[in-house]
Amino acid sequence: MDMTDNPPPNISKPLIELMKGVVFRENDEKLWQVLEDCQVAVRDYVRVLGLDLVLDVSEGYAWLKTREPEEGEDPLPRLVGKRPLSYPVSLIIALLRKKLAESDASGEDTRLILSVEDIADMVKVFFPSSGNEARLLDKIHICLNRIADLGFIRRLKGQKDKIEVIRILKAFVDAQWLHELDDRLREYQEKRGADSDSIKETD
Repeated sequence: MDMTDNPPPNISKPLIELMKGVVFRENDEKLWQVLEDCQVAVRDYVRVLGLDLVLDVSEGYAWLKTREPEEGEDPLPRLVGKRPLSYPVSLIIALLRKKLAESDASGEDTRLILSVEDIADMVKVFFPSSGNEARLLDKIHICLNRIADLGFIRRLKGQKDKIEVIRILKAFVDAQWLHELDDRLREYQEKRGADSDSIKETD
């Protein structure tokens, strides 16, 4: 059966949502169940487009990534272009990922919620000392807006100074990268105030 000619009708909605971005179980339980039930059909369908379905049942998220080329194949165009990140944004993402790992290791609540002040305390040592707390907080808010646009955090309703770290960050900043984090943070500290390369680019 050719999935491209006659795809199962119930995969249409999850396919459309996946094409738009990350699908979270908590946002639509019914849609998520359809995606889980039909994931084999979805995988077969998107593979024709050069994509792979990444579905994490335990964490409750799924997205499409460009399939890695096999030996002898030319790389395929990416569904979403790479987006380099500035030094401050990269640094905060790194620290959030480390905080998420610490939270998991401690067996705490699966939701990681931090205040902007918490994040400021985490990054102060890596930023040039200015003595201007308000300016630092403004800079962090700008960085957090960028990170929210990437889908790694969300601001809590009615609590603009608190954010929740979205667990999909674990998938984009993987265990191998995390293992090297201390070295990377030392590099950040040595490059205080300078731009650095992106720590991770979305597929």
